[in-house]
Amino acid sequence: MKVLVVEDDQYHARYILDAISEELPEVTETMHAINGLDGEAEALAGSFEGIVMDLQMDLRNGIDAARTIWSRKPETRILFWSNYADEAYLRGISRIVPPNSAYGYVLKTASSSRLKLALRAVLLEGQIMVGRELDQLGRQNRRGSVLEESEYAILLDLALGLQDKTIAKRQNLSLRTVQNRLLSLYDKLGIGEEDGPPLNKRVRALNCALRNKVLNLQVLESAEMDYENRRKTS
Repeated sequence: MKVLVVEDDQYHARYILDAISEELPEVTETMHAINGLDGEAEALAGSFEGIVMDLQMDLRNGIDAARTIWSRKPETRILFWSNYADEAYLRGISRIVPPNSAYGYVLKTASSSRLKLALRAVLLEGQIMVGRELDQLGRQNRRGSVLEESEYAILLDLALGLQDKTIAKRQNLSLRTVQNRLLSLYDKLGIGEEDGPPLNKRVRALNCALRNKVLNLQVLESAEMDYENRRKTS
């Protein structure tokens, strides 16, 4: 089995490579790419069954690199690891995973034993292992305290600067449905009527989403790339 490690921090890369060596004797070859762009190129050119992918990297973030890799090689097993448990990252990954693909998400602060468990589960056994972070998000979703996926898609379109009619066409929804989901979005983000001069709710929604890490720069970059690609092919 061949595994590619995509990590721009040398210390973390060495840590992952050592963990793979210790836990996965089935791995016969490992390679290290120092940024997302190189990692994407190596993954597409090589025959790696598994990848360990950092999320925040220069030149190309992990979400965009994984999207490109999965578009060409959907069977590739990817374990994402990151310093951050942002809702934006978790949602960004869930939106690009191909059907029936094995993937995982583990924090860099996780214990060595938990990391090794994730490496074996995802890369070797082909399981989905998202850990406590996504499990917590799922429980919040069931309580209705965070955005539904349909509402999150509209939030991303707001961040792209799209107007209601354009969002409706892009999401294949009626204009009324988009406006209703916007109202639900504002309510869940805590944007209600406030004292003082009226505020732009669309801007307030984006401000709140960024502050609460429902959106972040990497996910916005990925959404912009996806929008441009769709626009060119439509």
